[in-house]
Amino acid sequence: MKPMAQMAMVMNLDKCIGCHTCSVTCKQAWTNRPGTEYVWFNNVETRPGQGYPRTYEDQDRWRGGWMLDRRGRLRLRGGGRFDKLLHIFSNPKLPSIDDYYEPWTYDYENLTNAPLGEHMPVAPPRSLISGEPMKIKWSANWDDDLGGSPEILSGDPVLRQVSEQVRLELEQTFMFYLPRICEHCLNPSCVASCPSGAMYKRSEDGIVLVDQDRCRGWRMCVSGCPYKKVYFNHKTGKAEKCTLCYPRIEVGLPTVCSETCVGRLRYLGLVLYDVDRVLEAASTPEDTDLYAAHRSILLDPDDPEVIAAARAEGISDEWIEAAQRSPIYALIQRYQVALPLHPEYRTVPMVWYIPPLSPVVDAVSRSGHDGEELGNLFGALEALRIPIEYLAGLFTAGDTAVVEGVLRRLAAMRSYMRDINLGRETQPDIPESVGMTEQDIYDMYRLLALAKYDERYVIPTAYATDTLPGAEEPGCSLSFEGGPGMFESGPFGEASGVPVPVAVETFHALQQRQTGEHMGANDTRPSRVNLLNWDGRGAPPGMFPQNGDRG
Repeated sequence: MKPMAQMAMVMNLDKCIGCHTCSVTCKQAWTNRPGTEYVWFNNVETRPGQGYPRTYEDQDRWRGGWMLDRRGRLRLRGGGRFDKLLHIFSNPKLPSIDDYYEPWTYDYENLTNAPLGEHMPVAPPRSLISGEPMKIKWSANWDDDLGGSPEILSGDPVLRQVSEQVRLELEQTFMFYLPRICEHCLNPSCVASCPSGAMYKRSEDGIVLVDQDRCRGWRMCVSGCPYKKVYFNHKTGKAEKCTLCYPRIEVGLPTVCSETCVGRLRYLGLVLYDVDRVLEAASTPEDTDLYAAHRSILLDPDDPEVIAAARAEGISDEWIEAAQRSPIYALIQRYQVALPLHPEYRTVPMVWYIPPLSPVVDAVSRSGHDGEELGNLFGALEALRIPIEYLAGLFTAGDTAVVEGVLRRLAAMRSYMRDINLGRETQPDIPESVGMTEQDIYDMYRLLALAKYDERYVIPTAYATDTLPGAEEPGCSLSFEGGPGMFESGPFGEASGVPVPVAVETFHALQQRQTGEHMGANDTRPSRVNLLNWDGRGAPPGMFPQNGDRG
């Protein structure tokens, strides 16, 4: 057993209202630059729908992720080194701009400069690529709220796998929202696909990043990622992707998408996993067994053997404690209500989802019955046309029993908590019917409905209280001209003497250093100390004249 730490996320789809606030704030923070107009590190898809880029889940077409060969060995679906060498200058498995969308702006000058006429002037759309007038045909959320159904929904790769009755009665089914970011997988196919080694997975927290200096723009990572969450910046010629807002994570802050989420549906935390068993789990022969194999490599942070092994691997007690308080481990292992997105891609993703239950309650209530009575809910779960099959196609490689078990636990929680909220006697048989205790049900309710900020985001800081001698400021994987990390001193830079932008990350990083026992700029680098960045703790040699040295 070799424990390693991984930052992970769980999203409660029962709370997502499709407001796209997470997408907009992520766009403003990371991809509000030339060359990234079509890039959405975070996007919210309406399901059923084709997704973004359209039909990205059709791996027969895009050849992303992993597959097992005839000998049961894990192989890249897009081919090995020889195949990549043959297509290194012309990758045939890339989504085109039409599969994303041609970004546009509006000709607002036409509103003010149009000559006086009979009709009101308008601001026609113009392409941000060519500058020519264009007709808008597709965008990142084109199928929002099932727009264009059934014309658009016929292209949903997951919908093709469910029953014919579901496809014929789309107008009678319900929809839900699916926010997506990079999965920061334990077995990332994008990293394995990169010929230049620019894609890498950080050993300390598992965040997958792109080294902008090493990237050569071959875009094998784009085709290798089955979730299509790696993008190509056509201005810089580099690949870019979600960074899990690691400058914020390093100072104990949640990601921008989590911080600004209106529905408070995102949970962030640390999990420990056995790195020696990742390949074994990803190589599980049957797709429907991948979910159980995925859970089996997540280690119990309260197990004394795991704690001892984690300490032996250099994981600090602070991080072990964070893993013990992690909402991610609780939702995945203790309550068993979180599911991975498309485990059949065999990348072992670490962004998990709690499937939606609200439409089930609404459907029962519309029929005139009690929407939160346990018997009615359990009966509705078995009778509904799309949730079980469709959700299983998204989260369990088609295993409907696992999804049904999750929905039954969520339904049991609602029925049990209703008795408490109405001041009635609780019914112990409700949690027993789903294999849980009354305390488990109550704790799960607290976490899903009433969790406070520090309960939803349990993030250990990457900075020690004592600044290490000679430690330099961390760089940013997007530190290039025009990038959000283009500042010379990195995102923090307290001791560098270079002005840095005021940001919440800067404040938290400096706050920790200001309360430490030593100076941010210490005796080992006195040349970097001046009155503009001196933190007031101590006086490095030469900063002030000595007594009797008054020239």
